[in-house]
Amino acid sequence: MNQRSTKIVQLLSREKDEITVAGFAEYFDVSQKTIRNDLKEINHILKSNKRQLLDISSGGGMISIPEDFRESLSLLLEENFNNYRLSKEERKKVAAALIVNSADYITLASIADRLQVSRATVINDLKDIKLFIKEKGLTVVSHANKGLRIEGIESKRRKFLYDLLKPTVQDYENSKNVVSWHVNVQAGDQSVIQKILSEQECRYKRSLSDSSFREIVLFLRILINRNQIGEFLENQIEKNSDNYLFALDILKVIAQYCDVTITENDIYYFCAFLDDIRYVNNEAFNKNAMIIQMITREYITNISTELGINLNEDYDFFENLSNHLESIFSAPPMDYPEVDIVNEVLEDNQDVLEVVINQLPTIYKFQHRKLTDIEIKYIAVHVCAAIERKKNKEVPFRVILVCHAGIGTSILLLEKLKRHFKFRVVDVISAGLAMNIKEDSADFVISTVPLENCSLEYVVVSVAFNDTDYIRVGNRIDALRNSRALRDRLEDDGISARGLIDKITPVIYDLIEPKEKANGVMRELRSVIRHYFKQSIENDADIISPSLHHLLRASDIEVDVECTDWEDAVRKSGNPLVEKGYIEQSYVEAMVGSIKKYGPYIVLAKGFAMPHAEVEEGSIRLGMHFIRLKEPVIFGIKDADPIEFVCCLSVIDHKSYLKAFFNLINMLRDDEYRQHLHEAKDSEEIARIIEQYEYNIV
Repeated sequence: MNQRSTKIVQLLSREKDEITVAGFAEYFDVSQKTIRNDLKEINHILKSNKRQLLDISSGGGMISIPEDFRESLSLLLEENFNNYRLSKEERKKVAAALIVNSADYITLASIADRLQVSRATVINDLKDIKLFIKEKGLTVVSHANKGLRIEGIESKRRKFLYDLLKPTVQDYENSKNVVSWHVNVQAGDQSVIQKILSEQECRYKRSLSDSSFREIVLFLRILINRNQIGEFLENQIEKNSDNYLFALDILKVIAQYCDVTITENDIYYFCAFLDDIRYVNNEAFNKNAMIIQMITREYITNISTELGINLNEDYDFFENLSNHLESIFSAPPMDYPEVDIVNEVLEDNQDVLEVVINQLPTIYKFQHRKLTDIEIKYIAVHVCAAIERKKNKEVPFRVILVCHAGIGTSILLLEKLKRHFKFRVVDVISAGLAMNIKEDSADFVISTVPLENCSLEYVVVSVAFNDTDYIRVGNRIDALRNSRALRDRLEDDGISARGLIDKITPVIYDLIEPKEKANGVMRELRSVIRHYFKQSIENDADIISPSLHHLLRASDIEVDVECTDWEDAVRKSGNPLVEKGYIEQSYVEAMVGSIKKYGPYIVLAKGFAMPHAEVEEGSIRLGMHFIRLKEPVIFGIKDADPIEFVCCLSVIDHKSYLKAFFNLINMLRDDEYRQHLHEAKDSEEIARIIEQYEYNIV
């Protein structure tokens, strides 16, 4: 048995009322199936000792605790339920954390109960516990009737707790950290905090190492916990720090989404922490970023072919996987945790894992380091999530969204769901109203918290809605498909903004001439439709990442360019950007040198190549220059030669161009559009084709 099972037993022993399987799944961040398996093991021990069993309902997953369970508790623990007992050193650390984290007095009996030892054992350990705490600048005060409490400033308390957890913080779930297992010193949704930190890291162009990222998450979760129990920092010295705005914006968003009060002292204290954090050298971090993005595109194409599922059009999949691979290859191999949900997903998707492994040579062509088994598993999870997204856009389901953290959280989650599932969200309510949900009002419920007395089955997800959440929701949808006939009522679910635009677009382009007028009409229609459906025309990602037709106007396109060979083609695609002041001549030379060094990895589709260099090689502004060759040339890729289209890409970072990059590759992979580009009379017609393509995929 595992430590999670022991923790379940301990939690059940303290519950007076019923608790749900979903509640435990959310608490431990595992699937409901995993929790049910743990409960089966507990019942097996109870049954073998002729004790009453836990009753788990099949519908809502309610767990009924038998009357004699408290008597069974000692039996379960005495039988060495998880084959592990705390050592004296571990008891010392756990007891110290309990005392330091307490906002009031804590009794020896309470400590003994949490450690599952006798009061006498705690008394024997007390001298070592006090000395351990004293070494960190804190003092334990004893009171005959009240117990123990800490004297010392808040910053030292937080440092003490942080140092206890830091050695094993590489465990995402902290399940292997003996202190965090027994003492809840962290608060806040970990996935939400990780998402917030990632976004601000990108915004401020901070490149955190993996270890630094996890350390900051730990720091923030301790901060949230301490502030929520009313333990605030003493006055901090204000110091000039380059990290002030970085710290301020992280904590502002944390306050919004994690229901916590942030003080000015928190900002100064956080700044001091960030000043000591290790950052990755930006140049080293980004050195191979674009190559990895190119590899990712080829890798997705290859696994799509082998799986027989087209995943090339899933921009989120491309962005998530390229970011994942970039983080992997920017640092030494990481000790990722073995997470239950990952293994469970892959148990049911061995064919996906096999394809992921089969196509690894695509990645290894440009990366010398081999991926570890767990790194490969996480890639497979990304693929599984992409498959779920594609599959679940096909059938609309009626869902009710339940959120606990206010309207901002609801909107955030709602947009994520609309983006990836063909859901009809029939209502958005608070957790307190979940008991009023009628069985026929929706197919199922998506909630950010475990629910009580809910008549419909529900899926608990994080606000950040990561890949494991996609899979959890996808599993629920699979179950619905297998149990219900939904075809008869699909027409009742109406149509989305995207669906309406998809239907209107070809009609507009067929009826209206010239195409410039059709483009204008479509722009107006898209604005009206999105306003009607209460969807923004442009989200933050759109603003950061310009569309392809914004970067490839008629003035950025040339037709029938004469070139002698691939090198001449690369130079002629780049030289106009030099003349416009977008790149320096060194950038052109770097493009040629990179191809000579790595080979023609820039060939991304049949007949198409996209030369580029790194930011530090002489890029000034984001831009593209597209040329159609009069006579195609050979680049050296058998399946793609000869190359007719070459587009030079000038980059200023490794994110802003991604949408345009993604759309251009997909367009050139489309035989029909590639033929249109081949037959176009001039640059103006090619620009119109590009714009029409992007309107068709919106």
